[in-house]
This record gives sequence, C-alpha cells and structure tokens, in this order.
Amino acid sequence: MSWLAGMPDALQQRLINPIVRLAWAWKLPIPGDALLETTGSRTGRRRYTPVCDGLDGDVFWLVSQRGRRADWVRNVEAEPRVRVKVGSGPRARWRAGTARLVEDDDPRERQRILAGSDLMRRLCLGTSKAVNASPLTVRIDLDPP
Repeated sequence: MSWLAGMPDALQQRLINPIVRLAWAWKLPIPGDALLETTGSRTGRRRYTPVCDGLDGDVFWLVSQRGRRADWVRNVEAEPRVRVKVGSGPRARWRAGTARLVEDDDPRERQRILAGSDLMRRLCLGTSKAVNASPLTVRIDLDPP
C-alpha cells in the first residue's frame, strides 16, 4: 500500500497543475487560483506553479503542502524574488515580491483564515489541505503596485 502514499502528489503534479497552467495560458484562470513564478534553484529558469489565491492586501500567503520538499519552496529558498499572478481574465496581473518561509506560523490556521474570505478560495484551500503532509507557510511581501 506504500504506492498510495504518493498518489495525491502525482495527481496534483501530472494532471491538475498542467490543466491549471493551460487555463492561465488561455486567460481563463480558475477562480480561487493564482500562479506563482519562481526561479529554478538549479536551472535558473522561470518556473510556474499553480497555487491557491492567498492575496491579502499587499501580502500573498501560501501554504506548501509538502513543506520544504516542494520544488517551488526550494526555489524560493535559493531566490526569494518571485511574482504571483492574481485576478481573472484580462484583469489578471503579475505582482512582484519577496518570499520568506514563516516557520513559526500555523499553516492549518493560516488556511482557515484565508478560506474564510470567499467560496472559490475555500474550495482551492480545502482541496490542497487534503494532501498536506508537512505544511509550511510562506509569506510574500508584494512590491507596491
């Protein structure tokens, strides 16, 4: 049964994330979602990861489902300057900022706080919470618009 342990991650990475990236490329983002752009820690290339919309004013909150093992978290540790794309359709905009890991934050409480604000965000966060193994909070302080 150990092969079941990796199923949620595989499903997320091989099926869900490509569909969400395609929706962003077609300018049809799924409500409650955002797109995170990081710089690859080994390649230096831009990497795009679908995430739940954690925008709260000039701060963007993320909860890594896999903690420090997530590729995007390793990218943030190597290069904290990132961008997030939020909004819907043609109004979606990139916002640059600086990310940092927040070790002393309760990621489950952070998800609860973020989920309270709207239904689509609640659905996204609820789905991601189901596969949290060792969650970790990441805070992105966004540059002024």
